[in-house]
Amino acid sequence: MVEIDDQKMFYTIGEIAKMFNVNTSLIRFWEKEFEIISPKKNPNGNRKFTKKDIYNFKIIYHLVKEKKFTLEGAKEKLKSDKKEFVKKIELRNKLLKVKGRIEALIEN
Repeated sequence: MVEIDDQKMFYTIGEIAKMFNVNTSLIRFWEKEFEIISPKKNPNGNRKFTKKDIYNFKIIYHLVKEKKFTLEGAKEKLKSDKKEFVKKIELRNKLLKVKGRIEALIEN
């Protein structure tokens, strides 16, 4: 589960890669492939990702890594019904949190 620090405004590419347990090269690749990823860059060219970027990475990660969509399939899904799909992901994440809490209660 990706944890976001409410105190931070920007994240480095290394932090994003660590959150999703992927290489930084994949983050760069997805940035080029998906227009919904648009980090700001400092004068040195270092990427500064926002919480919105992380949220979009969650969607892409879910489609590509968990649902096994092709890149083209993921792009089409995002174009065709992103709002409906995002609602489903949010509901799924809430249910997973509830499941985790229930499992923790059962263990105790």
